[in-house]
Parts: sequence; C-alpha cells; structure tokens
Amino acid sequence: MDWDPLVRFRESARGLSSTVDEVETLVAVPAAVARYLETSGLPRAAACWQEFMALDWSGAGIQVEARAARDTDLVGITGAFCAVAETGTLMTVSGRDTPASVSLLPETHVAVVRAWRIVRGMEEAWQLARSELGRLPRSVNFISGPSRSADIEQTVTLGAHGPYRVHVIVVGRPD
Repeated sequence: MDWDPLVRFRESARGLSSTVDEVETLVAVPAAVARYLETSGLPRAAACWQEFMALDWSGAGIQVEARAARDTDLVGITGAFCAVAETGTLMTVSGRDTPASVSLLPETHVAVVRAWRIVRGMEEAWQLARSELGRLPRSVNFISGPSRSADIEQTVTLGAHGPYRVHVIVVGRPD
C-alpha cells in the first residue's frame, strides 16, 4: 500500500457522501464548524463530546453543550478514535465523555479526526484499539458516511436510521 492515508481517507469518505474539511490545528475547528453550519443552513447549536469543550465555540458563534444527544438536537460534534483510510470510515468508542448518541441521534454529525490517527485498514484500527484501550468499551461504532437504507421500495434513503449528513474535519497537526 504505497498511498497516502490522508488522501485515500478524503477520497473514500467523499465517495460515501461525507463532506471533508481540513484545518491545521485543533483551535481552528470551531471556525470550520461555523462555516459548515452557515453554508448548510444549520443552527449554531450542538451536543458535543467533552474533549472539545475547551475550544472557543462562543467566539465562533456556536452554542455547544458537553452531553449526550437529545431527540431535539440537530447537530452532534464528536471526535473519532481513529479513521480508516481504505474505506473512509470513522471508528468511535463509547465512554462516559464520548456518548455514542452524539454521532447517532442528530441529523448532522460533525466528526473531528486527527490526521495522525488515520490508519490504512480495518485491521490496523482494531490493533490500535487493542493496544491503546486494552479492554474494548461497551460500544465500538464504525461510521461510513450518512445513514442509508433501501428498505422502502428499494430506493436508497439517507438518514433513515441515523444522521443524513456527516461532515469530517481533519486536523493536520497536534497543537
């Protein structure tokens, strides 16, 4: 595999109907989210994972709360344990500060992925989880673009069983 994982991830994720943006550092994430919400005509409010609460959300004009998602939330912001370049897939693990509902319940899921956490294949993702986590958490989710279903008249519908928009922000370097 002599391809660049970031380039392959970007291509694969877009092929799954996700949108992808890239920023240099984590501090640039709120402005990138604000641009996406504005362009998409979405509200500037979101449920969010705890790890991102120190970012300047109010400076970007976004109201963010660290909590599990509610049925009224239209936007959820999460991180990703890692991302799989080959398939454009995000791997998330559940925990007290990383509730799965934030990526599953809102109609729009914004995921922050660190470029150095993009692995080539699924095998590497599982190896990384085993080596860093030891014991796997209650839930490991793989997110490959917006939710899809062809249950009704075999017509593909986005968002039938989860978000119908997935926007990935790749952070290029550590802060």
